[in-house]
Amino acid sequence: MNRELSWLSFNWRVLEEAKNPRVPLLERVKFLSISASNLDEFYTVRVAGLRELARAGNTNPAADGMTPAEQLSKINVNARELLASQQEVRQELQGLLSEAGIKILDHKNLTDADVKWLRAFFIEQVFPIVSPLAIDPAHPFPFLQNGGFSLALKLKRKADGRILQALLPVPNQIERFVRLPNSGDEIRFLPLEDLLLLNVPALFAGYEIRSHCAFLVLRDSDLEVEEEAEDLVREFETALKRRRRGEVIRLKISSGAPSDLRRVIVENLHVSEDEVVEIKGLIGLADLAELVIEDRSDLLWPKFTPRVPERVQDHDGDMFSAIKQKDMLLHHPYETFDMVVRFLDQAARDPNVVAIKQTLYRTSSESPIVTALCDAAEAGKSVTALVELKARFDEAANIRQSRRLERSGAHVVYGFLNYKTHAKISIVVRREGKKLVTYTHFGTGNYHPITAKFYTDVSFFTCDAALGRDATKVFNYIGGYAPLEGLENLAISPVNLKSTLLKNIKAEIEYARKGKPAEIWAKLNSLIEPDIIDALYEASQEGVKIELVVRGICGLRPGIKGLSENIRVKSIVGRFLEHSRLVCFSNGGGLPSKKAKVYISSADWMGRNLSRRVETLVEIKNATVKAQIVSQIMAANLADQSQSWVMNAMGDFERQSDFTDRQQFNCHRFFMENPSLSGRGTAGAADVPKLAHSKD
Repeated sequence: MNRELSWLSFNWRVLEEAKNPRVPLLERVKFLSISASNLDEFYTVRVAGLRELARAGNTNPAADGMTPAEQLSKINVNARELLASQQEVRQELQGLLSEAGIKILDHKNLTDADVKWLRAFFIEQVFPIVSPLAIDPAHPFPFLQNGGFSLALKLKRKADGRILQALLPVPNQIERFVRLPNSGDEIRFLPLEDLLLLNVPALFAGYEIRSHCAFLVLRDSDLEVEEEAEDLVREFETALKRRRRGEVIRLKISSGAPSDLRRVIVENLHVSEDEVVEIKGLIGLADLAELVIEDRSDLLWPKFTPRVPERVQDHDGDMFSAIKQKDMLLHHPYETFDMVVRFLDQAARDPNVVAIKQTLYRTSSESPIVTALCDAAEAGKSVTALVELKARFDEAANIRQSRRLERSGAHVVYGFLNYKTHAKISIVVRREGKKLVTYTHFGTGNYHPITAKFYTDVSFFTCDAALGRDATKVFNYIGGYAPLEGLENLAISPVNLKSTLLKNIKAEIEYARKGKPAEIWAKLNSLIEPDIIDALYEASQEGVKIELVVRGICGLRPGIKGLSENIRVKSIVGRFLEHSRLVCFSNGGGLPSKKAKVYISSADWMGRNLSRRVETLVEIKNATVKAQIVSQIMAANLADQSQSWVMNAMGDFERQSDFTDRQQFNCHRFFMENPSLSGRGTAGAADVPKLAHSKD
């Protein structure tokens, strides 16, 4: 399957959740917003890259056989259908919101009291920020940055009838939807562009509007960094400025825009007609997320409070004591990510801790992780922070965090120029008696306390000496180019992660040939790497039973007789974003069994992850943790019906449930409602659907 079309298929599934009546209304609005935001980013990065290849005359086919130009053609057809469907869903949701007492107004249906309040709001909150821009020989068409949303105006001067064309950039420093005072029980919003239209007389004194339209600009946002950059931080600061000025790759404009205004916009932004998309409805649907308001909790998911693991409670909150007792796996967001923060915060304050090493790919703006590292450095501990500057769209934030860490006295390392460091590792070295004990955390998700509330990931804590040595070698490899030799329980890309996966797949093939149990279960965000796909096809042909949970991109075609009839692929889209990467091999004993080989990973099965990033694949040896992954997390994901889509041989995903059946097994609800399953490893695979149905 083509990578880009497979991604679009995933975004269609996200949009489908906006239609799902089992989802609370404001959460449906959020799904619509996410679908719109996803599509914009897809164009600014993936489509921008394809366009570069096509313009350069590149006709090399991808693994699916399509050239860049052929891919662009299919993408544009699919994406235009998706945009139209997004507007249909918006219209439906807007009607439902209105019935529920949340109304989106326009400037034509305001009361006199509303207009009075809005004029005061405009003068106080908007007027100082907004910048009206005339377009004439003395005022050339201005630069509009990526994501820039503007109004184009045709104005007539009342005094002499002179026509003026102008732009009114909609400021992104304030919210897109202005909340008016409540009218009874009704909550009312006015789009900011309507507020601007209402106040054109204050911005263009003596003029009146003849016609107008709205438009949004998307620019090429892929970063290019010089290979021989002497100062990586400065090079990225320069590259970020270039991103703002990237070529326009997509122009969204109001359907039925006046021809003269449309022509001025298209000509000055230098876009071709096939890069112009007319939107019949609201432009910039990503901003609908602002309507998801806490004071209508009846229209949101019921509140869920992540649990504190029982083991940590048993040790009065002491993370080191809990980890020393036994390896510990936490399943986020069902178990709180605060334990990861506590691990580092406790390390910063513990006088016996002598060193901390930490990778940072993405984290929050006011990160408690970074605060703990700064506190540790200021307390005189040896702190090494590996900050990845190439984390797309977080580059500027990571530069700020790195400077904050350096000011505190931490050693900041930026890794490799040609490889992103995507591994999630934290090391705490603690003096215990006469020994130094290494406590290690491996994660499948980012050290980001905000996204950890709605991303499903796992955190593995251990004081196993071998894993501590392995993790230390990874930091030495990244920070000082030390050769990676003698890894014991860890595989690393780009060195041996891919070969380890292929070796395990090959072993399952051999077990199948000998008539022994041969199974593979894997949970990923994306599967597109050709060598891995070919190996899975070979395994299927030899009789290996393969179950894959792939949330997003999937290039493998399941269910083809003679090729992949033993492979089943499903995607789960629901309340939480499935993000953990897990893989289980039966190892001749079946799944689940004590013989199984179980891994957690930071890597999806994509070329970039396996060949052009630093990633981890951690083998889990602890029997309790293995059972938790195989018999609980994987079993529940495979048993899910309520939120699952199953992929057919043509690459299409079909919903496994219908909206009316509320008794179907829902793995998210299951983990929220079953605290006994978390951190204790007590449930078996057969119990998962049984326990879930008992809760229904």
